[in-house]
Amino acid sequence: MGQVEALDIHPVSERIGAKILGVDLSTNLSDDIISQIRRALVQYKVIFFRGQHLNAAWQVAFARRFGEVTTAHPTVPSLPDHPEILDLDYGRTAARANNWHTDVTFVDRPPLGSILRAIEIPPAGGDTIWANSVTAYQDLPIHLRTFADQLWAVHSNAYDYAEAAVNVSEALKAYRKVFTSTVYESLHPVVRVHPESGERGLFIGGFVRQLQGLSTTESDDLIRLLQSHVTRPENTVRWRWKVGDVAFWDHRATQHYAIYDYGDQPRHVQRVTIVGDRPISIDGRHSEAIKGDATHYNRSTAAERGAIAA
Repeated sequence: MGQVEALDIHPVSERIGAKILGVDLSTNLSDDIISQIRRALVQYKVIFFRGQHLNAAWQVAFARRFGEVTTAHPTVPSLPDHPEILDLDYGRTAARANNWHTDVTFVDRPPLGSILRAIEIPPAGGDTIWANSVTAYQDLPIHLRTFADQLWAVHSNAYDYAEAAVNVSEALKAYRKVFTSTVYESLHPVVRVHPESGERGLFIGGFVRQLQGLSTTESDDLIRLLQSHVTRPENTVRWRWKVGDVAFWDHRATQHYAIYDYGDQPRHVQRVTIVGDRPISIDGRHSEAIKGDATHYNRSTAAERGAIAA
């Protein structure tokens, strides 16, 4: 595979997802190709590259073409010798992410996007589904959309341990203890304006704990209703992984779900994440941190603060 003048893009479904052919992500791609990939990311929300077989260094180098790279995770340790890489070796060291979520929304500056490469894939099962939160918002009845425009939600990495203690392995309990070793809470708009496309999308998912100003019951019912629109089959795309595949998705406009349907078979992937900006509501308000300082996670944040201090 070599350099190409224009991307060969094949949509996977009508509303979300596209395959990009003829690009070798291990090479020094031109600025024009990188710009085309970024435009495809914003348009299709998640893009896929088959048969790449990147190593860790190439994966990080590719991610850096799109912005500053975060540390692996605010609380979970990184891959040894690669502080930017989150090693997700499901069944051995990582908790399964089989719920709908957008990554790391519990910090005030959630990621722009993530790049995931497949190292070991079960012979059957182990697919990932992504959902388009922009078309979900567009599908809302007008009165519900207007109501959602006004809502703000508290996101947190803290678990309800009384609930989580049922039928949970010791390994998973240990992982969750690490995951919540520092508790983060942030306040985000339920309807977020995408900083590049200007599109409005529902910014919710598995880390939402409560809607601001509403009771727990009211909050749970409304989130369940809004979430049901995000995960409608019409808004989703399902990817059947092969070893060497790379997926690149936009956290600002998607949720995803890693399906646990492969029993004790190994599933090993590695993720690199790109620093995002603070979400902004339709009336111009930015997200706020309530608890926890994610400076160490968003490296560019630390650099900006250092420059301001200087």
